[in-house]
Amino acid sequence: MSHNQFDKKSQAWSALFSEPMSDLVKRYTASVDFDKRLWQADIAGSLAHAGMLAAQGILAPSDLAAIETGLRTIRSEIEAGAFEWKLDLEDVHLNIEARLTQLVGDAGKRLHTGRSRNDQVATDVRLWLRDEIDLIIALLRELQLALIDVAEKNVEVILPGFTHLQVAQPISFGHHMLAYVEMFSRDAERMSEVRRRTNRLPLGAAALAGTSYALDRERVAATLGMVDEKGQPQVCQNSVDAVSDRDFAIEFSAAAALCMVHVSRLSEELVLWMSQNFGFVKISDRFTTGSSIMPQKKNPDVPELARGKTGRVVGHLMGLLTLMKGQPLAYNKDNQEDKEPLFDTVDTLKDTLRIFCEMVGGQLNAATGQKEGGISVNAQAMEQAAARGYATATDLADYLVKKGLPFRDAHETVAHAVKAAISHQVDLSELPLAVLQQFNPKIEKDVYEVLSLRGSLNARDILGGTAPNQVRAQIARQRARLG
Repeated sequence: MSHNQFDKKSQAWSALFSEPMSDLVKRYTASVDFDKRLWQADIAGSLAHAGMLAAQGILAPSDLAAIETGLRTIRSEIEAGAFEWKLDLEDVHLNIEARLTQLVGDAGKRLHTGRSRNDQVATDVRLWLRDEIDLIIALLRELQLALIDVAEKNVEVILPGFTHLQVAQPISFGHHMLAYVEMFSRDAERMSEVRRRTNRLPLGAAALAGTSYALDRERVAATLGMVDEKGQPQVCQNSVDAVSDRDFAIEFSAAAALCMVHVSRLSEELVLWMSQNFGFVKISDRFTTGSSIMPQKKNPDVPELARGKTGRVVGHLMGLLTLMKGQPLAYNKDNQEDKEPLFDTVDTLKDTLRIFCEMVGGQLNAATGQKEGGISVNAQAMEQAAARGYATATDLADYLVKKGLPFRDAHETVAHAVKAAISHQVDLSELPLAVLQQFNPKIEKDVYEVLSLRGSLNARDILGGTAPNQVRAQIARQRARLG
C-alpha cells in the first residue's frame, strides 16, 4: 500500500482528496492529545446511540451486539493503558471508531449512522462536564463544612472587622468564616444551574440540519441521564444551535471564575493574617514552604498560588468568550479550541477546592478519627488588634442616638472623643467618664459596657448579625442546609 493510499484510508473524508494531509497540518489540527479524556463520554454516547438505532430498526441486532462487545473491549484497553491513540486519526472520536471497526468490522462503520462528529463532540463535552460539575459541587459542600467547623470553634473569638483594610467594628471570627460559606453556597447554586443547562442532548442534530433517519432522540437523552428533575428527557431543540454554541462551557467557566475569585479573597486574607504584622492564624506546615536564603520564613505558598491561579481561570473565561464572539452559524473548527481552556479550568478549580478543604478543615487521623491541622486561630492577637483600632466608636454613636441625639451629631461627637483618645494613646473604653462627659453630658457609667469589644459584639443581635447567638443560629441553619 502506498503512503498516499494509507493516509487516505485513515481519514474519514478521504475519497474527495487527492493528496495526504501534511504532517504540519496534522499536528496543528489534531486534538487527540487533549480530547482523549472524553473517551468515557464518547463510549457512553455511542452505546446509547447504537441502542436507539437498533430499537428504531435502523441497526440490526447482530450489529448492536458486536458494537457493544467492541466498545467494552475498547473501554478495557483504555483503562489498562493498552489503547493506541493515533495522531493520524485526529481526535478521540475517530480513534475509538477506527479501533471499533478493526475489532468488529462493518458493524463499527454503521455506528456513525445518523450522527456527525459535530453533534457527537457537543454531546461528549456536555456529558463530561456534567460529571465534573457533580464533583465540584461535592467539593464545594466539603469546603463549606470545613469552614463551618472553623466557625463553630471560634464563635466567641473577636476579630477586628475591616473596611478599606482599616479597623472598623469588632466581629466574631466565626461570623467572618460564615461569610465565605455564603459565597461558596452561591457558587454551588450556580454550578447546579449550569449543570441543568449543560445536561441537554445535542446528538441527532448531526452536522447541522438534523438527519433523515427516524431517530428517537428522547430515548438517547433518557439513556444518558439527560433528564430534568421530573425525569423528562432534555433535548436541544434546534439542530443548528445544538452543534454550534458553547454557551454552556462559557457559563461554567464564568461560574468557575467567580468561585475562584471567592477562593482568592480567602487566600488574600490568609496571607495577611499569617504575616507577622497580623499573626492572627496559622496553617499546617505541609501547606507552606521555606526560603532558600532566609531560614526563619514560612511562606503561604498554597494561598498565594490559588490567588495566582484565579487569574488563569479568569483568563480562560475571556478566551472562550472571544472564541465564540465572531463565529457564524453553524459549527466551525474554532470550537476545537474550547476544550483546553475548559479542561484546565475544571482541573484548576477541582485541585484548588481539594487542597483548601484540607488546608482549612484539617486531615483525618485514621487512628483517632479526629481531624488534625487546618486553620489555628490566635484569639489574643485578634482581640488586641481590635482594641487598637477604636472599633467600638460606632457603638458610642449608637449609644448617643438612643439618648436622643441625631445620628450626624452623635457621629461628630464621637469623632472628637476618638481624637482625644488618640492624643492620650488610650482606647475609648479607657477614657475617664468625666472626659467622655465633656463631649456630651448624657454619657453615663453604662457607656463602658457599650464601649467594650464583647458588648459591641453582643449588641449586634439581629438576623445576619455578628452576635454569638446569631452566629450559632446561622451555623445550625448551614448544617441543616448541607445535610
